[in-house]
Amino acid sequence: MAGYKRRLIASEERRAIPLLLGALKHRQVDVFCWCNRCGHNAVMATAQLIGQLGAEIPVPEIGTRMRCSSCGSKDVATRPAWPSQGRISRHG
Repeated sequence: MAGYKRRLIASEERRAIPLLLGALKHRQVDVFCWCNRCGHNAVMATAQLIGQLGAEIPVPEIGTRMRCSSCGSKDVATRPAWPSQGRISRHG
């Protein structure tokens, strides 16, 4: 059963179409950037990124063109900075 589930998930991932920067601008959502090396993170304005990269670039691909301003690493991940749903508290 585990092999079937793995193949199903992989198939769904191949069909998924990542959001483009233009779609994020239309939704008024910025881009969250995360350095996989040092953990530094920032939110970049979608309008600024469109000016530099164009509106047709997929959001996950933006990270391949970035460098961490803290450690200089090029291992940067990007995703939409969806609005927060409020404070999340720890449960003990």
